[in-house]
Amino acid sequence: MLISPASGHTVGDSDSSFVTAEWTEGPCPAEGPMWVAPLHRHHQCDEAWYVLEGRLAFLVDGEEIVADAGSMVFVPKGSSHTYWNPDAVQARYLLIMTPLTHDLIAAIHAGEDRSVEGLKALFARYGAEFIGWS
Repeated sequence: MLISPASGHTVGDSDSSFVTAEWTEGPCPAEGPMWVAPLHRHHQCDEAWYVLEGRLAFLVDGEEIVADAGSMVFVPKGSSHTYWNPDAVQARYLLIMTPLTHDLIAAIHAGEDRSVEGLKALFARYGAEFIGWS
């Protein structure tokens, strides 16, 4: 399967071994960085990012990591993590994930309940744990 251009598309689905998506994250707002995802952990799934342009910053098990273009960050299952664009320019990256993580992301985007209780329940349905936004 060829996806060209890849930007904005995913390769793989719930029947695949892994799903890859090319995404962008806008520049860091003037008021400071905003997490792309809440702090969370996957109990069954590893996750990886490959930075194509710009930089991404990660918080993994309490350690901050900054990944420049050409860098890959791997987060093993069980690790708490989140990420953001720390710079005033757009970042472009590949997210490599399991179908279960892909389905969780789709459910988050489709959901309307943003309460802590609602997010905890949603993450739990996909073998993950919502930790919080701060």
